[in-house]
Amino acid sequence: MEDFVHLHVHTYYSILDGQSSIQRLVDKAVGDGMKGMAITDHGNMFGIKEFYNYCKGVNKKRKAEGKEPFKPILGCEMYVARRRKEDKVKEMGDMSGYHLIVLAKNYNGYKNLIKLVSRAWVDGYYMRPRTDRADLERYHEDLIVCSACIAGEVPSKILKGDIAGAREAIEWHKRVFGDDYYLELQRHEVKDPNIRANRETFPLQQKANKAMMELAGEYGVKLVCTNDAHFVDQDNAEAHDHLLCLATGKDLDDPKRMLYSKQEWFKTRAEMNTVFGDLPQVMANTLEILDKVEMYSIDHDPIMPFFPIPAEFGTEDDIRRKYTEQQLYEEFTTDENGENPLPKEEADKKIKHLGGIEKIYRIKFEADYLAKLAYDGARRLYGDPIPDEVAERVKFELHIMKTMGFPGYFLIVQDFIQAARDMGVIVGPGRGSAAGSAVAYSLGITNIDPVKYDLLFERFLNPDRISLPDIDVDFDDDGRQRVLEWVTQKYGADKVAHIVTFGSMAAKMAIKDVARVLKLDLSEANRLAKMVPETPKITLKKAYKENPDLEKERESSNPLVAKTLHLAEILEGSVRQTGVHACGILISRDPLTEHIPIMPTEGESLMTTQYDGHFVEPIGLIKMDFLGLKTLSIIKDAVENIRLTKGVKIDIDDFTIINDPATYRLYGEGRTVGTFQFESAGMQKYLRELQPSTFEDLIAMNALYRPGPMDYIPDFIARKHGRSPIEYDIPVMEKYLKDTYGITVYQEQVMLLSRLLANFTRGESDTLRKAMGKKLKDKLDHLKPKFIEGGRKNGHDPKVLEKIWGDWEKFASYAFNKSHATCYSWVAYQTAYLKANYPSEYMAAVLSRNLTNIEQLTLYMNECKRMGISVMGPDINESMRTFSSNAAGDVRFGLAAVKGVGAAAVESIIAERKANGPFKDIYDFVERVNYSLVNRKCLENLAYAGAFDSISDFARCKYFGVDLRDSSGITFIEQLMRYGQRFQTEQNNAQQSLFGGGEHVDIQRPVLPACADWSQLEKLTKEREMVGLYLSAHPLDDYKIIIDHMCKTQLSELENLDALKGQEIAVAGMVVGVQNLMTKTGKPWGKFKLEDYNGGHEFALFGKDYENFRKYLFPDYFLFVRGRVQAKPYNDKELEFKIISMVQLQEMRDTIKEMIVQLPIEEVTEAFIHDLTERVRESKGDTLLRLNVYDRGAQVSLRLFSKSHKVSLSQSLVGYLDDNSIHYSIA
Repeated sequence: MEDFVHLHVHTYYSILDGQSSIQRLVDKAVGDGMKGMAITDHGNMFGIKEFYNYCKGVNKKRKAEGKEPFKPILGCEMYVARRRKEDKVKEMGDMSGYHLIVLAKNYNGYKNLIKLVSRAWVDGYYMRPRTDRADLERYHEDLIVCSACIAGEVPSKILKGDIAGAREAIEWHKRVFGDDYYLELQRHEVKDPNIRANRETFPLQQKANKAMMELAGEYGVKLVCTNDAHFVDQDNAEAHDHLLCLATGKDLDDPKRMLYSKQEWFKTRAEMNTVFGDLPQVMANTLEILDKVEMYSIDHDPIMPFFPIPAEFGTEDDIRRKYTEQQLYEEFTTDENGENPLPKEEADKKIKHLGGIEKIYRIKFEADYLAKLAYDGARRLYGDPIPDEVAERVKFELHIMKTMGFPGYFLIVQDFIQAARDMGVIVGPGRGSAAGSAVAYSLGITNIDPVKYDLLFERFLNPDRISLPDIDVDFDDDGRQRVLEWVTQKYGADKVAHIVTFGSMAAKMAIKDVARVLKLDLSEANRLAKMVPETPKITLKKAYKENPDLEKERESSNPLVAKTLHLAEILEGSVRQTGVHACGILISRDPLTEHIPIMPTEGESLMTTQYDGHFVEPIGLIKMDFLGLKTLSIIKDAVENIRLTKGVKIDIDDFTIINDPATYRLYGEGRTVGTFQFESAGMQKYLRELQPSTFEDLIAMNALYRPGPMDYIPDFIARKHGRSPIEYDIPVMEKYLKDTYGITVYQEQVMLLSRLLANFTRGESDTLRKAMGKKLKDKLDHLKPKFIEGGRKNGHDPKVLEKIWGDWEKFASYAFNKSHATCYSWVAYQTAYLKANYPSEYMAAVLSRNLTNIEQLTLYMNECKRMGISVMGPDINESMRTFSSNAAGDVRFGLAAVKGVGAAAVESIIAERKANGPFKDIYDFVERVNYSLVNRKCLENLAYAGAFDSISDFARCKYFGVDLRDSSGITFIEQLMRYGQRFQTEQNNAQQSLFGGGEHVDIQRPVLPACADWSQLEKLTKEREMVGLYLSAHPLDDYKIIIDHMCKTQLSELENLDALKGQEIAVAGMVVGVQNLMTKTGKPWGKFKLEDYNGGHEFALFGKDYENFRKYLFPDYFLFVRGRVQAKPYNDKELEFKIISMVQLQEMRDTIKEMIVQLPIEEVTEAFIHDLTERVRESKGDTLLRLNVYDRGAQVSLRLFSKSHKVSLSQSLVGYLDDNSIHYSIA
């Protein structure tokens, strides 16, 4: 048998075309005894690093077994432009390109491959990434190329009869690549007559092969055979066929869809011998290529970008003159005090890792500048002289940063954070472990004092755990992009990039995708998908274990169901699309294409890498996370609102606000809706019990409120209030457990106590944290004796130490990162401080940043109502661009939130208002507005939304009315606009007149039209269309009393029927959408959507239910629906809301016989009696009104009813009782 390796292989990174996972391909190749293999995905290098890493892992194992390494060949099947890659004319065939296999021989070839692929994406993309001959020649060194499949230039020209063209192509490639150019043969013969496959390809391959074999001999070019593998095993062909249907959007039974030959599996050596046994040399030549490829590493030590240090500080040459190589060697291989030198071997290894003495001179220069900035900052924050404890810590941290080679990293981070602040961008206080660094705090990278809050540097940078620093930085949403642009401008667009992400086909999606292609009934597909548990990273294999009912479906009597699951298992995990990491950014010292392939980012100038975030650190590139945090945008908006309304500019980063009584009162009362981190109902309950009085209380609650640690909250609360004793196993432990009432809450506490009790080093304590958190038994077994012995030497009882260790082991896996909890508790505190002290300004900011989420917006508007803050509609004289607070302490809707009103129009209206005063009336408005920015649609939408109500003494409908006395048919708003434009023209003419005349313009104003009024529902519907929700009122307000008293369930709760199983419930709402439909068998059925105050739900009616209730299925009907949550009749695994009855809310309201109002005697004042009497008189109806007047103290009550006045349950009466918190009931 002739040996063979695969040189033309597609993984699932040939997106929706290749179906093979890298792991399965390599495992099969190794298992078959192959000596190596290539991967050559279409036009990209997405999978290269994963392939390299997996082979590296395989080879580590093979080396231990004494076996030869398995050789990975890094390659790509590139598209070569038919003309130049810059040519992009569809009619000239530029959207396609010739295929070409390109393989890297060594590291230099790999770098050239990166450049070719990157340039194909950046400069040559036109339907697909295309290179061209000019680039191939420019970057040809150390590359091997093969002519590819029949879509390659040589075979495709042969098949078109263009032999001269084929010759020219061979001559060109031979001239450029020499003996590293090969002609490629493929044979995909379909022998099974029963399968549906592409049978046209094989004859074309044979024709091309015959000609290429002749031309190979003529030109002295060697031949290789490949199989163009797209899936791993032969029995994966059907799954791959389905993948192609997904890629092309076709059904499986579509007669015109794309087909492969189904021979494109990753064949074994024996199978390839069966296909090409008659041409042993073409198989042997694959080994020749393998031998040409070197074993090389694509990993790299950190490539730190150069930070430009100010000239006044000095130069790198100054450092070279000042220090000898030996001095630097000693400085970098001893501790911060110049003591405890490393053993020679370790010291040499460290110097080499840092890049040698030459590189160390640069690191030293950066480290000295970093030290200057750090000490300047420390003196500013801690005072001068710096306290000994702080000085010692800063010195230690700076030494670690220097000797790990990272001072440049910290200089870059502090630089862009300072730039952000200078631009007015809100920067978060820190995130994660970086907050444990006193140097980061001194540099302004973080805002939390790590010394005060016992945050540890080792949690962030540990010399025993060599890894790149990872500082995540939060910016306000708007500012993040500005900071990115600044960084790109400073370091160069070719050195900064986003990081790619890959979306894979998860379990649920795999089921739905396959079901669509197979035409499995949609309800069945959804049923199967719902059986997959909602567990993060769930796979079908795990799903079968968690839900045995799903596993039973694999043997379903419905063959389509069984087949769907079988194929979904194979396709699960396939890469479906690329994306961009939400926050990851690379900053490189060199142009990125020296190290990593890149591609354009849709809609941005910044490029994106082709390797995902897991792989950028090993190749030496520095990743930083630039996160946009909505909460910071809310804080920024609130601070600006306060400046505008109160004339006060507050410094929200000033830590002196940390003891504000109003803020702790807000937390103690659980009024945290709209604040950060603490707003859930469960958290509110615990806050009311805890009554937090210190910032440390909030940090602990933030850390404890998670599954697992949450069990400790009751004890934590009891200890704070003295109901449970605060106990310490060893008295000295109080030093670090006092703030958490003797409970170990944070990982940092474990680290500090291990040092205190047993003299653990910084590195050892961090190792302990990691071992306990991840339950690493080997490391724990190693550290435990050290802890017991160290504690015993310090005079502690070994039995007590055993107990402490046991407690830590139980809780440490739950223990939280205090650095992160502290930072985010500070952000949370800032939001609570603003809400407590500037309620309307803060809630205006919250509403502005949740404008597109109606559910959240409704929640926060209800919170405003609870706070006594009115949320009023847009107003032309008061509204700003977004939600704002007014002098009365109410919140006003923003003009830019009105649909169809652009930002430029809003800015011009606000500018005019500020320059020349409020608009007096609608005529004054149209006389002054800028018509180059404000068009008719804008005016109409503002009118619909009620923005002109305050300057109009007539109803909104008049703006859209046509005067019955006017034959022109022009609406009033059009007349106003024409009048305004003419007024401005005449005014301009008068100002420029030679004869003077001043600015007075005398034009007749349009007359208000006589037209019909809108109903309340029409008015509210238009309002909602413009602003997304009902503002001035709600169509359901007339029925609010029924909804509040007779519907315990909101419509949105029907999305989770499990919680309502077996219950009979009532819901109510307005019909907002109806569809009357027919089944495939011709039976009528219908769908309707009902909405209440807080959400909506869509119902489906079939059979008799549809016949019985269709009379209610009309838009704008107000319905009361009663039903039962029960199992579906034909599938007891799923629940349904079975409608039992339906009635109009008007009828429901008419059945209410009496209203009982509860009046405490202290509320019965003369003013109250007057107001209530007015409301009763306004609300005449047929419902008996009863009053129950009571005195709590005397425990006496008096029941009264009105003989002369019966009432209707009008919004006027009900709203008055609600607004005054008067309890009532109905019967």
